[in-house]
Amino acid sequence: MRIAQVAPLYESVPPAGYGGTERIVAYLTEALVAMGHDVTLYASGDSCTPARLVPACPRALRLDDGCRDRLVHHWVLLDMLAQDHHSYDVIHFHVDYLHFLLSRQLQLPQLTTLHGRLDLPELVPLYDRFPDMPVVSISMAQRRPLPRARWVGSVPHGLPLDMLQPGEGAGEYFAFLGRISPEKRVDRAIEIAVALGVPLRIAAKVDPVDEVYHRQNIAPLLEHPLVTHVGEISDAQKSKFLGDATALLFPIDWPEPFGLAMIEAMACGTPVVAFDHGSVREVIDEGETGFIVDDLPSAIVAARRASRLDRQRVRATFERRFSSMRMAEDYVALYERVVASRPLDDGPLPPPRAPQLLPRAVTGGASA
Repeated sequence: MRIAQVAPLYESVPPAGYGGTERIVAYLTEALVAMGHDVTLYASGDSCTPARLVPACPRALRLDDGCRDRLVHHWVLLDMLAQDHHSYDVIHFHVDYLHFLLSRQLQLPQLTTLHGRLDLPELVPLYDRFPDMPVVSISMAQRRPLPRARWVGSVPHGLPLDMLQPGEGAGEYFAFLGRISPEKRVDRAIEIAVALGVPLRIAAKVDPVDEVYHRQNIAPLLEHPLVTHVGEISDAQKSKFLGDATALLFPIDWPEPFGLAMIEAMACGTPVVAFDHGSVREVIDEGETGFIVDDLPSAIVAARRASRLDRQRVRATFERRFSSMRMAEDYVALYERVVASRPLDDGPLPPPRAPQLLPRAVTGGASA
C-alpha cells in the first residue's frame, strides 16, 4: 500500500528531545516500512526515517529561532501534498484540522489522528462544519468533548519493543517525565516524594508559554534536597532513567488524550502512579501496572506500595498491548477501510497539465 504520513513541523521525526506526536509518527512509519508498505513521510528536513522523506522545512521549527511564523511552513507542506496526492492510496494526517478544506476539495483518501486535547469549545463548530472528515482517537476518553465528529477508529499509541529495556528500580527514586506545565502538575509529584522522603528525578522541558508558571510556581520547589531536575532527555537516556525508578509519578490535572510517558515507563517495567483523568484508565491496569488515584493522600499511599508490583508483569503487559507493530496493524486495518470506501469508478487522476497558450490570432491579438 502506498501511504503518506503527514507530520507537524514543530519537532523532527523522531524528535531529539520531548515530543509526543512526532515520536508516534516515527514509530508508526518505521513499523509500516517493516511490514513492506511504500511509505512517504512529510516532515522537517532534519527528520530520520526509513521511509521516503519529503522535507517541508529545513529543520524542526521549535529549534529555528529565526522562524517567526510557523504556520507558513505548514501551508507549504499542504501545497506540496496537493501536488503529490495522486501518488498515494491513503494519506494519514497528524496535523489536526489544517488540511480539512484541502481534503474535501480534492476528495483525498485520508484520515486524521487527533493527538491533542479536544475539550476546547471553539472546536465544536469546526467539527460540525466538517462532519465528513474521518478522524481517529488515541483513547476513547479523548472523544468525549466531540461526540459528533466522524470517528472511524481508536488506536492507542505503541512503541518499538526493543526501544526501551526493563530495569530493576535500583535507583530507589521516583521519576517524572514530560513537561513542566500547570496541567502536568509536577508540584504534586514533588509533594508525594517529599511526603515519603524519597528522591524525585524530573526529566522535563519548559515551553516558552510555561516559563512564567515555572519561574513563579515550580522553580522554588526544585530547591528541595530530594528533588533533581535533569531537563529534557533523549530516547537513549530513558531506559536508565525510567528503569532505575521505583515508579513513574503521573499526577496530571487535565483530560490527558493518551499519556505516552505511561507506556514508556511500562516498557521499562516501571509501575505508574497516575491521577484519574483522561485516558489513564485505558492505559493503566489497577494493581498490575500501577495505581489510579483521585487525590494526594491516596497518591502517597499508592507510591509507597509501587515497589511491590511485579516489574516483569508490567513489561509483559506493555509488550502485549502497546507495541508499535500492534499500532501499525490497527492503522492498516483503517487504511484498508478508507481505500475500500472510495467509489469504484474513482481511479487515479492524472497530474495537472501545464496551461497551453492559444495562438494569438485566436485570442484576438494581431498576427505576426
